[in-house]
Amino acid sequence: MSSSNFIRKLSGEKTPIWFLKLLGNIWFPYLGAGITVDEVTPDYLYIKVSMKMRWYNKNYVGTHFGGSLYAMTDPFYMLMLMNNLGRGYIVWDKAASIDFKKPGQGKVTAEFKMTSDEIADIKAKADASGKYIFDKTVNI
Repeated sequence: MSSSNFIRKLSGEKTPIWFLKLLGNIWFPYLGAGITVDEVTPDYLYIKVSMKMRWYNKNYVGTHFGGSLYAMTDPFYMLMLMNNLGRGYIVWDKAASIDFKKPGQGKVTAEFKMTSDEIADIKAKADASGKYIFDKTVNI
């Protein structure tokens, strides 16, 4: 594939799955934290990421560093929406919070799920008011 076709492909409606996984797995903040993008469905309605416990992502008491856990959740709902809403919409992470239930140890995973109905609802609400802000939860 020539570079001009590659650029057109990337500027199309959806980012190729292989490219998102590659970028997610070599992007320095994720690489440095040991975070991997394990699965992305072609419809961008499901993404799974994981992080193994390593010496470099442990905190002082030997559990997963909270910043790495937080980083593991940061861009994925935004990416899912960007790839499902298309070019006519600006998607931005406005805020996030974390509620630690118990220490993260071993391999941890996060699954990001949306439905076609949720996407349609978000689109309708954004179209109606010009902007829509919502909360979505992910468990690690």
